Amino acid sequence: MVKIGVMASGSGSNFQSIIDNVANGNIPDSEVVLLICDKAEAGCIMRAKKAGIDAVQLNPASFPARQDFDLRAANLFERAGAQLICLAGYMRIVTRVLLDRFPNAVMNIHPALLPSFTGLEAQAKQLEYGVKVSGCTVHFVDDKVDHGPIIAQAAVSVLESDTKETLSKRILEKEHIIYSKAIRWFAEKRLKIEGRRVRVQGVMRAGSGLRVL
Repeated sequence: MVKIGVMASGSGSNFQSIIDNVANGNIPDSEVVLLICDKAEAGCIMRAKKAGIDAVQLNPASFPARQDFDLRAANLFERAGAQLICLAGYMRIVTRVLLDRFPNAVMNIHPALLPSFTGLEAQAKQLEYGVKVSGCTVHFVDDKVDHGPIIAQAAVSVLESDTKETLSKRILEKEHIIYSKAIRWFAEKRLKIEGRRVRVQGVMRAGSGLRVL
């Protein structure tokens, strides 16, 4: 049984997707044990309460430094027994304090095909740049923003009529799929980090694409 901790800042649609996929067996032998949110009254808190998941709201202004915030979060996650930390629309940069407590066990989802278009407003940046293909990336978190080893990616075609809102919606649909898939691989102990590469045991190239066993 892998116990999952989640950090979120907003409405929590990726958080909800994780909850649902744990409940329906798409992420087997797993349990979401704690949500930590940095925003008061965020929608993700209500989602946690509805699902019967413990939720803690931490006010960043109450901590002298970012490291102190992460120390408190790490202590709460350890107390809950969390083994994997998932950032799901979490709008703060995590520090080594958290990463060192959960080595190779902090994941993030980003609405672009990394390493391109890191940081905030990635969808708007892509439209402004004029890309024809967008997408999303699940990666392990390291010291740099949207930089850690890539676990999974999904592509989304950019339409001539796209706005930030329409593109974001289609990317989000893919996020829900690949984030839960990455968490499942972690729970099944199928992920192996080799430098910047993440190898997934049981993934074979077949014909025109990847086949997941």
